[in-house]
Amino acid sequence: MRCGQCGGEEFEPGFVEDGGDHSKGFAQWVQGALERGVFGGARRFGRTRWEIEAWRCTACTHLELFARRPS
Repeated sequence: MRCGQCGGEEFEPGFVEDGGDHSKGFAQWVQGALERGVFGGARRFGRTRWEIEAWRCTACTHLELFARRPS
């Protein structure tokens, strides 16, 4: 893996935490365009969700995010 900002090759793994009410402790990528429900929240029912992997470049601190595994 190579940093898209500085070209660095050393990354530190991590995750993006989600503090929402329906949180599993980590953020997820949800397939499809954002649609809001009656109360303003995102409609998620029936959509594929993927865990987000986060990697921080140790040279410039740029974050690279990847949706790797369905959760």
